[in-house]
Amino acid sequence: MKLLPPKLLIVNADDFGFTPDVNQGIVDAHRNGILTATTLMANGDAFDDAIRLARETPSLDIGCHLVLIGGHSLVTGKAYPRTVAQLLIALARRGLNPYQEFAAQVRRIRAAALDPSHLDTHKHTHLAPPVLDALVRVSAEFGIRWVRRPLDDPFSRLPGIVPTATAAASRALALLRGRFHRVLARHGCRSTDHFAGFAITGRYRTADLVTLLEALPEGSTELMCHPGHCGPTLRAAPTRLKQSRQDELAALVSVEARAAIARLGIQLVRYRDL
Repeated sequence: MKLLPPKLLIVNADDFGFTPDVNQGIVDAHRNGILTATTLMANGDAFDDAIRLARETPSLDIGCHLVLIGGHSLVTGKAYPRTVAQLLIALARRGLNPYQEFAAQVRRIRAAALDPSHLDTHKHTHLAPPVLDALVRVSAEFGIRWVRRPLDDPFSRLPGIVPTATAAASRALALLRGRFHRVLARHGCRSTDHFAGFAITGRYRTADLVTLLEALPEGSTELMCHPGHCGPTLRAAPTRLKQSRQDELAALVSVEARAAIARLGIQLVRYRDL
């Protein structure tokens, strides 16, 4: 009998270090649910709180959530652009050096005695060629070989969960696939076989998560998520993801999600396990 390849799932939370209530939600999703990894914002307002929680939770896989949008630079102290469009203008004018920014962020995380296993970027800015070039340089310099591939979301085709416009945008990103993977390969970077979460950010609950798990392809998949407690700090923060973080947290710790993982034979893993 032919054995099917395993379904390996990394459930990875963005924005560790953003606010204390987001930090606690991420840790709760790991301790009580299916979350296995997170990526840390070195310039986040709640960075020190995240470091404390990471040290208290050694089973939580930590990566770097590299930032060029929102917050302030660790290099210059100046505010980063607030939108992707403003970032692209800054890059075109060479008013921002992505490599210097990313290297400073990784160094701050390393200085806190953490050993990050993977890299991704806030707002997926490494889809832009100059940002990707900086990212792979940092990957090689610091020996962090796992890089998120925010392309080809298999869940973008699920009817009833993903709005048509969002699904179309997700498919449009596939146009960047060729150069993206050539650059990763040329610099020895690795990524999971699949990536999921772009098409459903801010719009799924428990039943939707179970549907997504049932559609999980064979091989390794990173499921990006944004859990958190919607407390006063998060409600005051500059983000559109507020109550949705509480909904995602509830889904990730639900009995239904755990049962689906067991029923479908999905193996929860971390980047450092691969």
